[in-house]
Amino acid sequence: MAKVLTSRADNYSQWYNELVVKADLAENSAVRGCMVIKPYGYAIWEKMQRALDDMFKETGHVNAYFPLFIPKSFFSKEAAHVDGFAKECAVVTHYRLMNDPNGKGVVVDPDAKLEEEYIVRPTSETIIWNTYKNWIQSYRDLPLLVNQWANVVRWEMRTRLFLRTAEFLWQEGHTAHATKQEAILETETMLNVYSKFAENWMAMPVVKGYKTANERFAGALETLTIEALMQDGKALQSGTSHFLGQNFAKAFDVKFANDEGREEYVWATSWGVSTRLMGALVMAHSDDKGLVLPPKLAPIQVVIVPIYKKNEELAKITETVNGIVERLKALGISVKFDNDDKRKPGWKFAEYELKGVPVRLAVGPRDLENGTVEVARRDTLTKEVLPMEGLELKVQKLLDDIQSSIYDKALAFRANMTTKVDDYEEFKRLLDEKGGFFLCHWDGTTETEERIKAETKATIRCIPLDAPDEPGQCMVTGKPSARRVLMARAY
Repeated sequence: MAKVLTSRADNYSQWYNELVVKADLAENSAVRGCMVIKPYGYAIWEKMQRALDDMFKETGHVNAYFPLFIPKSFFSKEAAHVDGFAKECAVVTHYRLMNDPNGKGVVVDPDAKLEEEYIVRPTSETIIWNTYKNWIQSYRDLPLLVNQWANVVRWEMRTRLFLRTAEFLWQEGHTAHATKQEAILETETMLNVYSKFAENWMAMPVVKGYKTANERFAGALETLTIEALMQDGKALQSGTSHFLGQNFAKAFDVKFANDEGREEYVWATSWGVSTRLMGALVMAHSDDKGLVLPPKLAPIQVVIVPIYKKNEELAKITETVNGIVERLKALGISVKFDNDDKRKPGWKFAEYELKGVPVRLAVGPRDLENGTVEVARRDTLTKEVLPMEGLELKVQKLLDDIQSSIYDKALAFRANMTTKVDDYEEFKRLLDEKGGFFLCHWDGTTETEERIKAETKATIRCIPLDAPDEPGQCMVTGKPSARRVLMARAY
C-alpha cells in the first residue's frame, strides 16, 4: 500500500514530519527529543559529510577529536559563552548507579558524586582552547586549522526531527591565527565553503551575511551565516562561521611568541554545520509524493525496475540490465536493480518516488525487443523512452541536468518570495499573506530588532554581504538606515 503524505498546502509541518519518517530518514527515539537516523537518512548524511570533509581538507584543515565531557569550570571562563548556553546544558553529577535498597530498581549512588561536574558538550570551544594552550607556543605553530566531526547535546524543550533535537551530529572547526586579518579571512573562507556546498551539492541557494549583535554566536565578535528559504516561506539558518577575536585565547591564556620574540594572544575562529542540513534538504525541494534529492546527495541515483510476468522474461531482462548497471557504475553512478519479486512495479515506482531517487528506468519484454528503456525523472515526474545504446551517457547528462534544474527551481522560488518593503504595516501584512524573505531598512538598534521580533515573530536573518549602500529610513522608527537587511520568520 502506498505511503500517502499529508499535502504541503494543507499542513506543511505535518507533511515534513510524515515525510522524514515514511521516507526512512529518521524516527523519534526512546530518549525525549533525540532521534534515530535510519540507514537511508544516514547514507545522505555520509555523502554530505564526505563532500564537506574533502572541502575542509582542500583548504588546509585536519580532523581531530576532543572529549564529550567538559569541566563545568571551563564555562565560567568566558562570560558571554556561558550565558549563551547555560539553559541548554546537560550536567553529569555522578559516576555510578546502584540497586535501590528498597527494591525499587536502580538509583544513583550518593557516594559517587563527582568532585567537579561535567557538561555534556553543547559546543567545544572551551575544551579545545584549554587544549590549544599546550599546542601553541610560537608563531611557527600557527595557523592551527582543526575540525572535528562529533555529536553535541543541547537540551531543547521543543524538538523536531533534524531541525532541532536534543542531540545532533555536526562538524565544528576551531582555528588559531597569528593575526586578526588571518582570522577574519578564515571566517570568510569557511562561510564560502558552506555556501559552495549548499548551492553546488544541496542545490539550495543561500544568502550570505553578517548576523546582528543580538543574533551572534555566544562569545563571538562577528558571526557570518548562510540563510536558505524553505518552501513554506520560512528561513533556515544553514551554517555559521564565527570570528572569535581573542576572547577564548585570553580566557584560557593561549599565547604565542611572535617572530620578534614578543608574546601575543592568538586570534580565533569557529564554524559549523549540522544534521539540520538534512531538514533543509527535505524542505527546500520535496513535494507531496516524497523526497526530491539532488543527484549529488542521493544514496541511489538510478533505480532499475523490471516489468515482467514470467521468470523467463525476468531472466532475459536481468541479462540486459546487468550490462547497463556495469556501464553506469563505471561512470561513478550509484545504481540499484530492484528485482525483488515480493513487490509489484507500481509499489516500487511509488516507493522510489517517496525516497527521491533522481532517475528511474523501467525495462520490460517489449523494451528488449525495441532496444529501448523508459526513463522517468523524479524532479519533474516526466517520462521518455530512450534507446539502450549509449544510455549510460544520456543518464549521466540527465543527472547533471536534474541537479541544476532543482537549483534553478529553488532560486526562482526565492526570487519570487523576496520582497522589498518600506512600510511596517505592509511588512506585517505580507508576513502573514505571503511569507518569504523581506529586504527592509532597520535603524541598527537592538530595541527595534526586539520590537519587530516580539510583534511579528520575524527576525533579522542577516545583513547581506552583497547589500548595496541604499540610504533610507527604518520602517519602524523612521530613523536613518544605510542599507537593507534580510528579515523573515524562521525555524
